[in-house]
Amino acid sequence: MVLRSFDRIEIEHNLKMSTNSVPKQIIAMGGGGFSMEPENPLLDRYILGLSKKKRPKICFIPTASGDSDKYIVRFYSAFVQLLCQPSHLSLFNPPTSDFRSFVLEQDIIYVGGGNTKNLIALWKEWGLDHVLREAWESGVILSGLSAGSICWFEEGVTDSIPGKMTVLQCLGFLKGSNCPHYDGEPRRKPVYHQLLSAGLISSGYAVDDGVALHFVGEQLEKVVSSRPQPKAYSLERVDETVKETILEPIYLGKS
Repeated sequence: MVLRSFDRIEIEHNLKMSTNSVPKQIIAMGGGGFSMEPENPLLDRYILGLSKKKRPKICFIPTASGDSDKYIVRFYSAFVQLLCQPSHLSLFNPPTSDFRSFVLEQDIIYVGGGNTKNLIALWKEWGLDHVLREAWESGVILSGLSAGSICWFEEGVTDSIPGKMTVLQCLGFLKGSNCPHYDGEPRRKPVYHQLLSAGLISSGYAVDDGVALHFVGEQLEKVVSSRPQPKAYSLERVDETVKETILEPIYLGKS
């Protein structure tokens, strides 16, 4: 019997859903990876290593950058050198009308940085938010930096509106809020603290450039870094003040 492509994807998807051995995973980078550290592939290698495949299929989604051609080229230039099968999903020039099958075929989704507000709006318009949740729940690894980190949480601190840092409602796969580039952009820390102390954003995580939060299910499993010094932080509002707790990462390089 010859299976149609849709039938094959449906069977593979059902197999993933039927096993408890495939965890839901999200890797949220404050900044780093091929686009910020082209000579330092430690975070990208870490993400690839989470797949049990010898050459995992990894799909880059550059929506937040307006599907920048230069960004897409940089992705391929970096990942063709690694053991994987890279592809990308453009919403401005879609490779297929069947996003669901395309996404469920992947082992890893890697979301780039840019304008998070536009990313959320476009994903919802195309229904990609629902497809990505289904993929996550079936064991496809979700990852990304900056906008590609904020998007997975309930809320994020974003500079999507020029000249402003604001709270953005996101997809809510993960509880709480997220603030990337915590050490890389001077305004990030004071704005996040102000929003928290005023009760305008929920408790959450701040992440320096070069650091990634690794969630298994909805729980933070591990914090890793591509550099020796950067850190991640857990922040919560306590009596109109902000409690900031350091989350010491595991350095992925040689100590």
